[in-house]
Order: sequence, then C-alpha cells, then structure tokens
Amino acid sequence: MLRYLLLFFSVLAFSQQYKSVDFIKCDAFVVTNFKEKSISGRINYEFKVLKQIDTISIDAIAMEFTDVRINYEKVPFVYDGKHLKLYKGFKKKNNILSFTYSAKPKQTLYFVGDKQDFQIWTQGQGKYTSHWLPSFDDVNEKVIFNLNVSFDDKHDVISNGKFNLVEKTLSFSSAPYERLWRFSMQKPMSSYLVMLAIGDFVKQTETTSSGTVLEYYLDRKDSLKFEPTYRHSKQIFEFLEKEIGIKYPWEIYRQVPVRDFLYAGMENTTSTIFSQDFVVDKIGYNDKNYLNVNAHELAHQWFGDLVTAKESKHHWLQEGFATYYALLAEQSVFGDDYFSHQLWEMAQQLEQADSYDNEPILSEKASSLTFYKKGAWALHALREEIGHKKFSKAVKKYLKKHRYKNVDTDDFLREIKRVSRKFDIDSFRRNWLENPNFDYDIAQKYLNKADFIQSFTEVRNKRDLPFSEIKESFEEIMQSDVYFPIKKEILYQCEMVSLEDKQELIDLALATNNIEVRQAVAQTVNAIPNSFKAQFETLLNDESYITREIALFKLWKNFKNDQLTYVQLSNNWKGLNYNLKIANLTLKLVTKGISSSEKMKAIAELEKMTQLPYESGVRQAAIETILGLQIPSEQVYISLIEATLHHKWQFVKFGKNKLRAALSDDIKRQQLLSLKPKLSSELQDRLQVFIKETE
Repeated sequence: MLRYLLLFFSVLAFSQQYKSVDFIKCDAFVVTNFKEKSISGRINYEFKVLKQIDTISIDAIAMEFTDVRINYEKVPFVYDGKHLKLYKGFKKKNNILSFTYSAKPKQTLYFVGDKQDFQIWTQGQGKYTSHWLPSFDDVNEKVIFNLNVSFDDKHDVISNGKFNLVEKTLSFSSAPYERLWRFSMQKPMSSYLVMLAIGDFVKQTETTSSGTVLEYYLDRKDSLKFEPTYRHSKQIFEFLEKEIGIKYPWEIYRQVPVRDFLYAGMENTTSTIFSQDFVVDKIGYNDKNYLNVNAHELAHQWFGDLVTAKESKHHWLQEGFATYYALLAEQSVFGDDYFSHQLWEMAQQLEQADSYDNEPILSEKASSLTFYKKGAWALHALREEIGHKKFSKAVKKYLKKHRYKNVDTDDFLREIKRVSRKFDIDSFRRNWLENPNFDYDIAQKYLNKADFIQSFTEVRNKRDLPFSEIKESFEEIMQSDVYFPIKKEILYQCEMVSLEDKQELIDLALATNNIEVRQAVAQTVNAIPNSFKAQFETLLNDESYITREIALFKLWKNFKNDQLTYVQLSNNWKGLNYNLKIANLTLKLVTKGISSSEKMKAIAELEKMTQLPYESGVRQAAIETILGLQIPSEQVYISLIEATLHHKWQFVKFGKNKLRAALSDDIKRQQLLSLKPKLSSELQDRLQVFIKETE
C-alpha cells in the first residue's frame, strides 16, 4: 500500500511541476533513421525554477540518455523508462539543461512505406510526443519549441514555425546528412502540438489579405491535385480570422497530407497534418473533400493551440469550438441550407446516441461525439440565445485574455456573462454541459428557424402515406429549387415503389443534374428494365466515382448479356482510392467470357493491392474482395498477418478479425499452418500468437 501511495504522490508532483518549474524554450537537433525506425538527437532546454523543488521530471518513453548537463556541468540522473528525473545541479531562476538521447518509438513517430518511397511523420495528440521527443505530457507546460532536423536533400522536412534551410553546422556536427532544416517558434505551445513530417513533397503557396503565408504540400505524385484538394482554403482562413475577431496567432500556416494517418487531421501548431485520403482530383472532390477537416484543424489554431484546455474534462473547449467554427466556415462557402442540414444531422446522431452515451460534456470520460458535436450544438444554442454579436465579442475577449495559456470552462462562461448579464449562465451550464442527455426538442426549436428544415421535416413526415397521395407534390418539389437533401429524402422514401409507378419522378430527379440527387437514383433503383437502361447508363458518366461504382454493379447485375461490355468499359478506371479499379477487377473474376489468363492477372493485381505501397484502406478493400470471392491465395493470408502489425488500429482490428475467422475454419486453418514455414520470423511469431489463441 505504501508503494502505491508513494507512486500516487510522485505522479501528482510531476503533474503539478509546471507550478514550480517553468520550461521556457527547447532547441532540439534530431536525426531520424528510416531503416532502423529510430530517432536520436541533442536537446537543450531553458527553464526557470520558480519554487523549491526536489526533482525535475521530463517525460520520455523508452529512451536512452547520455551526457546530461545542467548549466554546462554533467549531473547525475535517474531514468525509469518513462521519465528523465533530475535532482542536482539546478538553481533558483534561470537554468540550461542539455542531453543526448535516442529511441525506437513504438508509436507517435511513424515510418511508412519502403526505402524507395517512404514518409516519416508524427501524431502526438493528447500526451504522446514524449515517445519521440523528451517533452511534457502535461498540456499546462507550454514551451517555445525550435526543431532542427538533419536529413538528406532528396526529401522535404516539415515542422512547426518559421523555416530556414542551412548546411550542417557545428552545433550538430555528428549528423550524417549535409542538410539541416531549422524551424523556429516565437510563442509557446503544449508538447502534443510538436510535429515532424518527412517525405517527397511538392509545395504551393498563397498569401491571405492579412499577410499570412499559406503553404500547401502534396506528395510529388499528386502534384496535379492542388486545386481540388485545397479548394476554398484561403477563403475559410480569411473567414475564420474575421469571424473569430483575432488575427491568426502564429507566423505561418502549412498543411501536409501523409499516408495512413491515424485520423482525419491533427492541428499541430502552424503545421497541420491530414490524411492522404483527402487528396482528390476534381471528380473525387464531389465524393470526399477536405474542406470540413481543413476548417476544423485551422480553427484549432485558436481553440486548442492558442488557448489550451487545462484538463480533459474541458476538452470541448477545443473540439466543440473547432467543430462549430468549421461549420460556420462551411456555411460561408456552401450557404445557410447546408449549415442547417449539418446541424440537423448532428442532432440526429446525438438523439440516437442518447440511450447509451451517458457522459455529459464536462466529463473526462465523454465520447468524441459528445466533445465534438454536442459541444458544437451547445455553442450554437448559446450563440442563438445571446445573439451573434455578443457571442463574438465574448469569444474575442476570451481568446485575447488567455492567449498562449491554459483555460477551463469557467474562463469562457465568465466572458459570456460579462457581455450578456441577463442570460442565465447557470441554466445553460446545467442543461448543455452537465446534463448527459441531448434535448432534441430544444434543438428542434433552433432548427425550425430555417425554412429548409421546415420543408425537410414536412417531407419526412409523409413517409407512411401511400405514394399515390404524395406523387404529385413530390414531382413538384423535384422540379423546384429546394436544397438537394429534400429531393434525396423523397427518393429514399420511394425506394420500394415500383419503377413503373415512379418513372416520372425518377426522370425528373435525373434531370436535376445534381450529383447527389442522381446518386440517390443510383442507390434506390434496383430492378432496371430495358426501357430505362440508356438513362441509367448516363450515371456511369457522372462526376462522382461513387455513383459510377454503384451504377456499374447494378447494370452488370441487371443485364447479363452486356456484362462483358461493362467490364471492358471500366478497364482503365481508377476512381477514389482505387474504388473503380477494385470494382473492375472484381467483375472480371465473375464475368463469363473473361479468359483464364485475364482472371489470373486480375487476381495478381488484387493481391498486389493488398501490400505496400498501397495504403491500408486500399489494402483492406482488396483483401475483402479476394476473401469474399473465396479465392485461395497465400498472399492474402500473408497480408492479413501483416495487417495485424500495422500502426493504424482500424486496419489492425480488421486483420485480427479476419485472421481469427480463418483459423476457426478447419480448411483455412490448415492452409495457414502450411504457409508458416514460408513466412519471415516476425510473421511466424505473429501467426503463432493467433494459432495459440484459437486452439
């Protein structure tokens, strides 16, 4: 018991360290090694001792340390595998700490691809930067981080702050490369916002009306996709700067996509990393665009980076604000109806989750749905109640007063109270922040202010009426200029109505030439008569890779005599994340008239797509296709085992589930056992884990 009590007080002391010791600046000189999956470097910290303290701790997971010095003198230290602990050599007020370190991080710093085509990038969300850079898991310790990265001249290096490229200097003479990328920050930030990205990138820039330089990066092979990927970026930047009322608080803003990123995006200070999935061409933009994630991560530069929540209980001050301001930015691009529809969809999700998601916003155990979307709804309700001008005034004062510091919910609500003294802030807190339930009726009151929502609700309320009674009104709506979700709702309601009865409605839907409405036609028309074949085939030419995939499969299924024609038509299609290529290869394997050699070639292509350098999403789709068609393939089993070793948890979960399912089948289990001698030692060991688990 004493042991655990001491451990508790030790952890408590370290978590409160920032009150006694203020780390001011970090100059880090680092080298990464892709082959070894390692990082090493020399770190210099400037810090002040504010109060008497026995031990100073720096978070550092699974690292090795040498040459630890305080004020230029070697000092003893203790390292417990998680913390570098210093207990001698520091003095009151100003001190300088330096040390060398090395690590092979198991998370947070990721080495993706192979030696011919690789990327190195970080994801330190929360408190994980200490896996690759000795730093501080406590978000309340804000430091000016300057990262100096030695790497070859064939790749590009990206980090936080202003950038200078120089030749290798004596300050880091042991670096193996001749290039040194210097990045410098002017203001402090929490450690989780430090980033590093290395790859073969190309860059474009533009400057906002307020003078901030925006840097856009893409993988070199995607150099033709700048415009659709970064569409509206400058517009949303300028909107947020104006709406928030405080100039962008950092020196520069850059964005870089990386392969197999763990999430949609991450708001590292000055330098957002986002998923390669959002890199699209002009057609892919209609299926999946970066705009919402773009706006969300940009909003975090104020809400999260400039002001940071003191603890996870107040996480909504980051995610709720970023979600809501991203929606406001999208409203400036797509209009009021879009804004209302997005709020309605959020409300639907929150209402459905109400029965099992029982944590309030002000809880460290709250779900992402609560922090993000319920947090956004709380802000919307608050903005509607006190008025847009007062809300903006309060937000501006809140950010200005607490910039580069840490905050809690009371800090924000205090500013709301100052601009709107008659507003019942206690009631708001109880109803929105402390109540585990989402009051849909109150949300509906705000939603009904929009004419679109009223019209949308009227259509939804006709779901149980006979088609004959609503046919005429639905046809009138389809010819009107109402926002497209209403037209999609009509098509979904009529899915089970025969095509003969709804033909006029379908013709009108196709004539809208709206991509979303036409896609709803593709989704809801299943039996396609010859008389409708030509019209349905026009969907194969829509500016949507998703619509084309749906239409391709439905036409292939409905018209057996034309199956070979549809396969040949789609031979050179690629699509969004290879969705059309995989569709084409799938159809080749099940279509009569395709030669055995062509089928074998299709299998080989699918097997290739289960491996690097393809991203996990593509690999998973290819694996599922081969397994679904029950094609015997050693490579698929190898790819499944490799999936369980991947860094992306979604792909790992998929691999584990499929591997366990295979091992539960006697025939497939025997195939896996016979494959074992052909595997690398690493894969053999990994497979053995699952074999034992399923014995």
